Amino acid sequence: MSGTLRLLLGRGAAGLPPAVPIDFPSLVLPASPNTCLAAPPGGHPRAHLTVPLLPISAATAWPVLLRVAAGFPRTTLVQAWPDRRQAQWVERSALVNFPDVIVAELVSGAGGAGFFLYSRSLLGWSDLGVNRRRVDRWLAAFEAALRQA
Repeated sequence: MSGTLRLLLGRGAAGLPPAVPIDFPSLVLPASPNTCLAAPPGGHPRAHLTVPLLPISAATAWPVLLRVAAGFPRTTLVQAWPDRRQAQWVERSALVNFPDVIVAELVSGAGGAGFFLYSRSLLGWSDLGVNRRRVDRWLAAFEAALRQA
């Protein structure tokens, strides 16, 4: 079975390549437009969005992030690295089961926690803005949950 077919027929994390942590400051973004990277100020030179520092610690924000991510439909936790406060999820499209990978990391800083959020398609060239809309949705849900915490 081809790799693409394995990705499309899989459920949850099935068929995905092994999850590995991302070093966000040195992340090389692909040439394709099917990604979106949000980063704290100065966190990445090619970030699509800048996320202001969070007024709480990364340790306090970590369980909130995990809870928020668990609430998104068709989204499965693939791997978490609690010591890094980084995790990877896969979200599959409702219609064709396309897998997109989402990686988030909270980093400690002097002025508060920095937040990296990266969404990318595993298949195709263009995503018609799906990853940008997903990042916007995750950021809004995370910020709302932090206000309630």
